[in-house]
Amino acid sequence: MTLNETHPEAVAGVVDRIVERWRRDPTCMVQILREVQEACDWISPEAIDCLQTALKVPRTKIEGVAGFYSFFYLKPRGKYRILFSDNVTDRMQGNQALLERLCNTLWIEPGKVSEDGLVSVDRTSCTGMCDQGPGLLVNNRAITRLDAERIDEMADLVRSQTPLDEWPAEWFRVEDNIRQPGILLGLDMPPGDALRAARALAPSDGLAASNMRSWREGLPSGLGGPAALLDAIKRANLRGRGGAGFTTGLKWEACRNAPLKSGQQRIVVCNADEGEPGTFKDRVLLTSYADLVFEGMTVAAYAIGAQRGFLYLRGEYRYLLEPLTAVLERRRRDKLLGADILGVAGADFDIEIHLGAGAYVCGEESALIESLEGKRGTPRNRPPFPVTNGYLDQPTIVNNVETFAAAALIALKGADWYAGIGTQHSAGSKILSVAGDCARPGLYEYPFGVSIRQVLADCGAVATQAVQVSGPSGVCVGPAEFDRIIGFEDIPTAGAFTIFDDSRDMFEVARNYVHFFQHESCGFCTPCRVGTSLLKNLMDKLHNGCGSPYDFAEIEKLNHLLQSMSHCGLGHTACNPVLDTIKKFRPAYEKHMKQQDFAPAFDLDRALAAARQMTGRDDAAAHIVKEENA
Repeated sequence: MTLNETHPEAVAGVVDRIVERWRRDPTCMVQILREVQEACDWISPEAIDCLQTALKVPRTKIEGVAGFYSFFYLKPRGKYRILFSDNVTDRMQGNQALLERLCNTLWIEPGKVSEDGLVSVDRTSCTGMCDQGPGLLVNNRAITRLDAERIDEMADLVRSQTPLDEWPAEWFRVEDNIRQPGILLGLDMPPGDALRAARALAPSDGLAASNMRSWREGLPSGLGGPAALLDAIKRANLRGRGGAGFTTGLKWEACRNAPLKSGQQRIVVCNADEGEPGTFKDRVLLTSYADLVFEGMTVAAYAIGAQRGFLYLRGEYRYLLEPLTAVLERRRRDKLLGADILGVAGADFDIEIHLGAGAYVCGEESALIESLEGKRGTPRNRPPFPVTNGYLDQPTIVNNVETFAAAALIALKGADWYAGIGTQHSAGSKILSVAGDCARPGLYEYPFGVSIRQVLADCGAVATQAVQVSGPSGVCVGPAEFDRIIGFEDIPTAGAFTIFDDSRDMFEVARNYVHFFQHESCGFCTPCRVGTSLLKNLMDKLHNGCGSPYDFAEIEKLNHLLQSMSHCGLGHTACNPVLDTIKKFRPAYEKHMKQQDFAPAFDLDRALAAARQMTGRDDAAAHIVKEENA
């Protein structure tokens, strides 16, 4: 039951209960705001008044945090808040026509709230359902496999104000679509086995008192225990699976060796904010391999001496919150988490889930930490790095979901076994999120070193024109490059593998990605805030037929500005999809150029065309010209 904006006393009671559940801790601001909105439909002025009193923070800070995240609403957005996923694959699957169909049926404009305040319909960035789209979120719950029939039925359910729990359960079904399992996706590991294997690395007395002190205080522990585990992670040559590819063992070692101030502890953070368009592997790992991920986090805690961990889950995966919470509870009951892990006194580590609220930039580790601390997700200046000054200024490791799963596998099967898989420079396997123009979209796991061509053959792709590897911030490859390999020595990737056949306009693909970057810029630094807007305007100018060769030179200038002046990686990579497609698919751009000399973006005649058509003046003008020529 939701409260809406009516009863201030009821709102105050709800806010107080939520704040109490989060320990009246202002660093949990994002979670508190999320739960207030879920209870009250939006974050009302009355709710903010209560939060200001309960958390003892300025109203401006509360409003500033709420205003940063796209899934928070400071104005009513309707009982049903429908957000169509607007990733390029959703567009390829017809989401635009479906959005227009729903809006026409409900008599509502996109981006607006209906006159009766019942529903709002808008667009959002990729929802991580590219293998089963088009998709949307309704009140942050994912619906997949949209079609016209489903849209019409949805409109009826909205108009009849049917509760979401009574909507067809089939709509909310999210499939794993594991097409090719490997060493991770094919693993059937009983919970706790990786922890027991890590324990076996300790001296003969197991996790003895000296090693428990090592766990709590991060002290050296001789040749066994945490030191042996760290050595195994380094010898396995595990590198981060979030895209950057930093050596995991070195990161953990730096965190373990970082000095602690009085009252501090080390922190383990799992980055499950996979917002890169086209990526959905972490969704499946958290759905069907949650024990493996949590086990990897606990292995990391033992290695660095941490007692507290966080899973930062992207807001689009809200539906996973309750199942993941249940897994954590079961692991606590089984002594695999919490106090005295494996029954050994002092082996303490626990995990708390924090949910994002629609901010792509929070996939960057320092922005994620800011969000964990209840702030706007603005990336930090570095150095200092999180391994020495992370969550609440404490030594912190931030690793990707797949990285922690791989760490558990290394603890279970050994460093030498893992290092023997893949290539010399890229050990282990990589999970690819394959989507787009192919017969079998889904997850494919390969040892590093697999070629683009092999993946295309396995997923049933034909007449492929291009593959975007690692999402918009990655690289676009054409047919001449299909023998290149997935690996840190050639094409590193966070996991996205989006396929475009020869029917697709690669200019429009790049334009969609540019719109994504402009929408997701956090606005902190002027080069990115303004530069991504200018880039969007240039691509829209080309789309509208007003482009010229001069615009290519402007894009090059913008790229130089964004790469040299932007605060974080979003700005650094914003021009990548444009520059790649200009270089490799130039004809796709040239067909949008109607001018060889400079042309302004604003065309008065074009702007008035719709009005002339509506008033019949085009027909009248044509009739006059015909009479004059006669």
